[in-house]
Amino acid sequence: MRVITEADVAAVLDPDSAVVALRAAFAQHGRGQAQVLARHRATASREGASLAISAMGAILDGEGSLPAVLGTKVYSARNGKYDFLVSLFSADTGAALATLQANEFTRLRTAAASAVAADLLALPEVRTLAVFGAGIQAQAHAEALVRVRRFERLLVCARSGGEAFAAQLQRALHLPVQAVDAATAAREGDVIVTATRSPTPLFDGALVKPGAFVAAVGSSTRAARELDDTLLGRAALVAVEWLTAAQQEAGDIVMAAPGVIAPERLVELGALLVTPRPRGPADIVVYKSVGIGLEDVALARLVAHRLGVC
Repeated sequence: MRVITEADVAAVLDPDSAVVALRAAFAQHGRGQAQVLARHRATASREGASLAISAMGAILDGEGSLPAVLGTKVYSARNGKYDFLVSLFSADTGAALATLQANEFTRLRTAAASAVAADLLALPEVRTLAVFGAGIQAQAHAEALVRVRRFERLLVCARSGGEAFAAQLQRALHLPVQAVDAATAAREGDVIVTATRSPTPLFDGALVKPGAFVAAVGSSTRAARELDDTLLGRAALVAVEWLTAAQQEAGDIVMAAPGVIAPERLVELGALLVTPRPRGPADIVVYKSVGIGLEDVALARLVAHRLGVC
């Protein structure tokens, strides 16, 4: 069994490959060929520190040159700081193949999954990307989404550091980037990403323009939401990674008032990849992510394969 370090991961994993790998994994899930292990958490306090240990995983069928695998992701949290590992096993023998440090591809995988959703569900002619937040996921999403759509400008809305973040993104992406208020970002974004830790909705959903695609990725707890009922009620479609996880962990969905999201409008991303649904030019589409083990195991397998482990 090999130990794969963060440096090993960074040497062989790139954003475009991550999107391809996750698209294939979600399609497997949509065809019923992949199984997902739900996230489980245990929490405690020790000497004034807040502690948590979490685990989730998946079983993936073979895909091209990639073998069938089983995998688990486990991670610690101490006062809101995380450390991630993935263990990968052969589906053919059951033997352990590798343990991977997973901080780098945890950063990449959430944004890559959103890029899969945006590539499938955002209108082709979108021109303005609006990002709420100024942290790791806000940056990763901006970098990922410009690879699947030709944006002409970016808007950034952040509680603090927005101007500096806008300047940083402009240097990195070579696009005009402007720091704006929440109402402007919500009103003008053709694609909107919410990547914050806000426990309450970030903007009035009535402001969102017809035809917008909204990716909400900031929360994976039942007690926090970034989108309001107005936006969810306007959405023609609410796509999620896995219904089980969304119904247990997505505060945006769990806290929505009864009847706001009709059951037929709540659909898994994998099902949409296998059987796309037509969308009108004025339809608003929401993608709500909480992060599932399918994503981590898919990228762990890709990294291990490229390093000659499997």
